[in-house]
Amino acid sequence: MSRKELEALGSQRESLSTNPLLIQSEVGKPRRRCFTLPPTNFTYGMRSVCLDGGASEALSSWNSHHPNRSASRKKAAEQDFIALNKTAVQSGLTTAQEQAQFRATHDIRRRDESERTSSRSVPQFPRDMIFGISTRPSTPVFDLLENRYQERWLQERKEAERKQREKISKKRLQGKVYETRASLLRRYSEPVDLPPLWKMPRWSKVPPNLGTFRSDKARTTAFHHHASDATSRTGVFGHGIYQAAKC
Repeated sequence: MSRKELEALGSQRESLSTNPLLIQSEVGKPRRRCFTLPPTNFTYGMRSVCLDGGASEALSSWNSHHPNRSASRKKAAEQDFIALNKTAVQSGLTTAQEQAQFRATHDIRRRDESERTSSRSVPQFPRDMIFGISTRPSTPVFDLLENRYQERWLQERKEAERKQREKISKKRLQGKVYETRASLLRRYSEPVDLPPLWKMPRWSKVPPNLGTFRSDKARTTAFHHHASDATSRTGVFGHGIYQAAKC
């Protein structure tokens, strides 16, 4: 007796063919998963309708896509809560209960973006209009060889510096500050006579026998230069040779 005849004997429950735990594996065949599959001529997935007629149809015609505006218009526009809140506040409704009652009795919808873009007027441009940046004229070669641009730049810089100096001089004349007595006294320093050189009392009234300076002014100038130059010389009084530079 065959296996099919054995399976046909007796009463069979639906769980014997739908429960994977009760299904016994057959020899030489994969185990069944108890799914009810469609017939063999069934096509899975979405059916694609191909209207391509080949290269000849592509060269002779072009099928452009046209949006379905009727389907987009059927979609209900969203409620504009910003406009509703603004209108409610302008009407004097500020509490939550008043806001809810106002929304129940009033309805404001948001405007569709497609209608907003379609309603805009398309700008009309003349036919001979050229878009983009115009081409720069060619640079003359003779001006480059003769350094005309450098001379022109130097002249422009000199003129700009001259105008800047005139502007600064005008500002100085306009903003001139006059001196007062207080400002003059503040900057004035009373001259102080230098103490005389030390001499022994017995020789204080004896005049010098030798005068190497031509005048008292030359003598004062020489001592002044000597005092200013003593900082770079060696010795206690700065009478020695020049010191070497210290790093």
